[in-house]
Amino acid sequence: MSLRGKMVIGAVLVLVLGSAAVVTVVRGRDRGVEVRLEEVNRRDLVSTVTVSGNVRARRAVDISADVMGRIIDLNVEEGEDVTEGMVLLRIDPSQPEAAVSRAQAGLSQAQAQVAQQRANLLRAEREHSRMELLWSRDSTLVSPLQLEDAATNLEVARSLFQAAEHGVSQADAALKEAQNQLSKTIIRAPISGKVTRLNVEAGETVVVGTMNNPGSLILTVSDLSIVEAVMAVDETDVPEISLGDSALVELDAFSGRRFTGEVTKIGNSAIVRPQATAAGQSSAIDFEVVITLHDPGIQLRPDLSATADIITAVRESVVTIPIISLTVRSPEGQETPAVTAEDTGAPQPAARRGPLAREQEPDEVEGVFVVRDGTAHFTPVTIGITGQEYFEVLSGVEPGDTVVAGPYQRIRELQDGDPIRPLPSSQTAGQTRPGQEA
Repeated sequence: MSLRGKMVIGAVLVLVLGSAAVVTVVRGRDRGVEVRLEEVNRRDLVSTVTVSGNVRARRAVDISADVMGRIIDLNVEEGEDVTEGMVLLRIDPSQPEAAVSRAQAGLSQAQAQVAQQRANLLRAEREHSRMELLWSRDSTLVSPLQLEDAATNLEVARSLFQAAEHGVSQADAALKEAQNQLSKTIIRAPISGKVTRLNVEAGETVVVGTMNNPGSLILTVSDLSIVEAVMAVDETDVPEISLGDSALVELDAFSGRRFTGEVTKIGNSAIVRPQATAAGQSSAIDFEVVITLHDPGIQLRPDLSATADIITAVRESVVTIPIISLTVRSPEGQETPAVTAEDTGAPQPAARRGPLAREQEPDEVEGVFVVRDGTAHFTPVTIGITGQEYFEVLSGVEPGDTVVAGPYQRIRELQDGDPIRPLPSSQTAGQTRPGQEA
């Protein structure tokens, strides 16, 4: 075959292959990207913050020993109901009783010294009066020195008498202190409630706490008439929660049962003081939020695990879009995925994390792809509260519009103006959400 014939055949092959490629592309465009579609409707939305924690009694008293000794009488058991003033236990009173006897003897001795000093004071007063009488009758009968000595002795006797009286007060205070220590060998219930923790048995020795060593925790009495759920809330969720917000609480111990309550306390400082880790990153910051449960109708125990949905906002009949349909694009319409240090494996420069650096970055636009005539059009939207599966839309779309609602990966890759076609109904069910495989 001649060279000219070979060139003609090659040109024909190139033309055929190119035509086939063009036809394939055109057909692919005509077919469009398969996506799930959903119509924009009005719905009632409830925005919640999900938190976890534990149950506790609003009022609970930990009882420790004020005196050291051996428990000789234990009158309660864990789980028993007690009333205020009830004797819970007794500690061996031998040493405190001996201290009381010693203090009583000291008081008696001080009182005897007062009696003695009172007699000395009376004698000094009579001596001084006699000297003054003689001096007034005849100054030659008593010398001035004798008169001065009598006055000095009177002052000394008066001071000794006052010192003896102070000694009585001191001895009386020591006796009261010893009696107070003796009274602490009998421990009574400070409140009415239930013994929720008992850490000792009869015959054990309890010790008193010091500055560096805690004392023996004997037992805990809890008033379970008002029960709270103490939750740890991430710092990013705390600003959304307000006092009085209602909550639905579930307890692991009562599966399938819901309890209602309201937020009654929001912590002003972190549960654990922030500490930098070895890599220089701060640990997670959680704040304490207390939910007071309404009458639960059953007896709850402290320390039960709890999970709660705190209702932070409610909207009725608002325009909504599926959460999965919201995406982010640059002003030019290109997707702007976040690239972090974890994605690249390299440390992120400190300057890129600052607010000034972020201000210099291109603005990102939140929006959805609205379908018109089989084509996806990126439309910016303004978002309100977040429900379980839908966003509230303040502006951008209206009820009746059709938006692309999945799969997530295809929304990431979709561009403004791309042709689309709906997924078959068999593939529409069970579509993935962000964070799952698409």
